[in-house]
Amino acid sequence: MKDHDTLCRKLGYTFQNPALLKAALTHRSIRGDNNERLEFLGDAILNCVIAAAIFQQCPKAHEGELSRLRAHLVNGETLATMAQEFELGNYLRLGAGELKSGGARRKSILADALEAIIAAIYLDSGQNMVVCQERILSWFATRLEQVTELSRQKDPKTYLQEYLQGRKIQPPIYTVLSVEGAAHEQTFHVECRVDTLSHVTEGVGDSRRHAEQVAAKKYIEWLEKHE
Repeated sequence: MKDHDTLCRKLGYTFQNPALLKAALTHRSIRGDNNERLEFLGDAILNCVIAAAIFQQCPKAHEGELSRLRAHLVNGETLATMAQEFELGNYLRLGAGELKSGGARRKSILADALEAIIAAIYLDSGQNMVVCQERILSWFATRLEQVTELSRQKDPKTYLQEYLQGRKIQPPIYTVLSVEGAAHEQTFHVECRVDTLSHVTEGVGDSRRHAEQVAAKKYIEWLEKHE
C-alpha cells in the first residue's frame, strides 16, 4: 500500500487506524470491502457541517437561499476539485478495469473518496464531530469566505421573490409608472410593491427589466434593514 504520510499532512489529520483510510480510498471495483458505506456517512456529515456554517454566516438568508448556497459548495464538481488538490487520485485503490479506463481521474470517484475520508476521520476520532467539523471547515475555508458574495450574485428580482416566498409573503407586483423618451432611447419608471407590506420602491432604467431590477434591489435593502 502506498505511503499515506503526505496525504495525511495535506488533509491535516493523522489516522490512528490506517485501515480506515485504506477503506476510504478503496473503490468498489476492488473485490471485498470498499468505500461505499463510508461515502454514505461522509456525505451526511459534510452536508450537516456546511449547512451549519452557512446558517451562521448568512443570518438573513431564507431556506431556499441556504439550500442554494449549500448545493453550490457541496456538489460533485467541487468535491472532485478538492480531491484533486489533495492528489487523491494517487492513492485510490482501483480494480484493473478502472485503472485502465482512467478511474483515478474520474470526478465521481474522487468526490466519493473525499466523502469517504470524512467518514473515516469521524470513526477514527471516536465519532468526534468536532474533529470532523474542524477538518471540513479548514478545507472549505476559502470557499466559505465567498458565500456572502455568492448570495448576492442572483439577480435582485429572483432574490426578492425567494426572500418573500421563504417568509410566506405574497410575491412583489411591478407596475410601469411611465415611459419617457424616443422609441430607441426610452427611460422606464417602475414601481415595486407588496400588497401585505406598506413599503413601495421605484426603479428607473433604460428597459422595463432594468427598472424592475433596480426597484427590486431597493426593496431588498429596505426589507433587510427593517427585518
